[in-house]
Amino acid sequence: MGYRPSPEGDDASAISAKIVIAGGFGVGKTTFVGSVSEVPTLSTEALMTEVSAPVDDLEETPDKTTTTVAMDFGRITLDSELVLYLFGTPGQPRFWFMWDDLVRGALGAVILVDTRRLSDCFPAVNYFENDCDVPFIIAVNQFDDAPVYPLEEVREALAVGPNVPIVNCDAREGVDARGVLTEAIKHALAVTG
Repeated sequence: MGYRPSPEGDDASAISAKIVIAGGFGVGKTTFVGSVSEVPTLSTEALMTEVSAPVDDLEETPDKTTTTVAMDFGRITLDSELVLYLFGTPGQPRFWFMWDDLVRGALGAVILVDTRRLSDCFPAVNYFENDCDVPFIIAVNQFDDAPVYPLEEVREALAVGPNVPIVNCDAREGVDARGVLTEAIKHALAVTG
């Protein structure tokens, strides 16, 4: 796990904000939070079992052996004045009832997308467009074997307007995740201004 300790002498006057990392099952939310968190992440990953087979569709993600059952939590200090608390949502539909609680108080959200399974992120896009007032951006997680499309084609496929920023990232890379979070903060501040 690649984390760094909080800088010595953290400024108690730093502003903190909550950012939600959402998306479909197996899109990289846990990886995203873990790659950028400066503290050991809290993860509620549980082993997938035969009992869950009737409700957990693994056809598109046959190598996945765990799933988030509540949330992922991490923290990153963007600079001496801003600390972000990251909350990764569970991707399985049977755990979506927790999203309202996880989103409460969030400044913004990142919806991770896998171009191999765009339809898996439709529920997250619908949720942030229609069921809550949290500004969001789309981050296309670049899996090694995933096709790469121009971002405007992804926008069209997701049917999101030009007011929603779309960026590329590799959720495994902390530098990429940090850039996505910076973009999410900028967008949230521009929208809520």
